[in-house]
Parts: sequence; structure tokens; C-alpha cells
Amino acid sequence: MLQHSSALERIIQPGDGTLAADLAEFILKLDFPPADHERYRQLSAKAQEGALTADEQADLDDLLTANDVLTILQSKARQSLKRRNPAA
Repeated sequence: MLQHSSALERIIQPGDGTLAADLAEFILKLDFPPADHERYRQLSAKAQEGALTADEQADLDDLLTANDVLTILQSKARQSLKRRNPAA
């Protein structure tokens, strides 16, 4: 199946390693706090059961969107550091 890039991927261009090293290192340290990890686990379990409320679905969608953004930014950060240090 052909997978299209998202608008966010087209804007950020994760394969283009053009971030400054200090910014790339900062982005790679970003993560959700433990409470958000736990909330995701709870919402994911409820979603698999088909038992989410509308508010819970909105919370889950928010977490998934934030995760998508973080994943794309961290991919660009890794590419940026790799281009500066190809041996890494």
C-alpha cells in the first residue's frame, strides 16, 4: 500500500537533517510525563473494548496527535545529529 506523507511531515521534512545540534538534542529529550503515558494506556484499553466516551476519545486523539508531532520532530533531530556525526 502506498503511504502518503502528512501535511506536518511535508512541513517539517523529517528526513532533512537541518536542525542545530543543541536543538536536536533538546528535541530528543522531550517525552510525555508518566501521567500521560498512563492515561494513554487506560484510554487505549478502553478504545479496544469500544467503551470510550466522547471526551475520552478527544483526550486520546489529543495524545495521538501530540505523539505524531513528537515522532516527526525526533526523526528530524536524529537525522540532523547523524549528518553532523555519520559514525554515530
